[in-house]
This record gives sequence, structure tokens and C-alpha cells, in this order.
Amino acid sequence: MEARDKQVLRSLRLELGAEVLVEGLVLQYLYQEGVLTENHVQEINAQTTGLRKTMLLLDILPSRGPKAFDTFLDSLQEFPWVREKLKKAREEAMTSLPAEQEQMISDDSMRRSINHLDLFANVRLPRKLSLPTLL
Repeated sequence: MEARDKQVLRSLRLELGAEVLVEGLVLQYLYQEGVLTENHVQEINAQTTGLRKTMLLLDILPSRGPKAFDTFLDSLQEFPWVREKLKKAREEAMTSLPAEQEQMISDDSMRRSINHLDLFANVRLPRKLSLPTLL
């Protein structure tokens, strides 16, 4: 799952928990599409409240591969208002994330340049360099 999608789930976690998303076909659809394993479904269903079930689902989803978020959106046929809220939050994250990524790339480039310079910090050059004379 992409970083922006993880952030969307994290930022809407309490709102999503209040919706009790695990009732109905959501879990079965995610299982059918291979996002959840049979063990995941059993573990979620073993939770005592709808809130706990939904929170566990939200804990599992980010680690379930690159298509997990889109498949989760598809599973929300019974919850169109939730799906729309997630899509809107994702679009907003898309506009703010590129600036953050540029900063991260810039920071990473700077870090690599510094590390590259560190490699040469202990190299001693001779005082006089003599070039071979060409005759």
C-alpha cells in the first residue's frame, strides 16, 4: 500500500471505526480478492465488538499489498459515503504528498552527498603530484 493511502487510513481511523465496516460483505469481498487470508477473517470475526473488528481490519490492510486500498474502496459498496470520504481524502493527500516527497528526495540527495564526502575524509593526498613528462 502506498504511503499516502496508509496516511489516509490513519487520518480517518476513528471515523472509520465508528462506521463498523466489517459487517456485511466487506470482509468476504476482501477475502475473495486475496487481500485478506482466511486467518485474517477469523481473527477479525473473533473480536468482541464492531469497533474492535474494524480497528483490526485497519491494522491489517496497510501490510496487504499495493492493491489493498483500491480493493478496500471497492468493498465498500454498502457504505458509499465512507468510500467517497476515503476517495476525497486520497485526492487531498495526492496534492500535498508530492511536495513532501520532493523534500524527502532533496534530503536524501543531501544525505548521500554528505556520505559520499565522508568516504574521502580520511584519504591523504601526496603533497606534490608529479605528472609524467611526455617526450
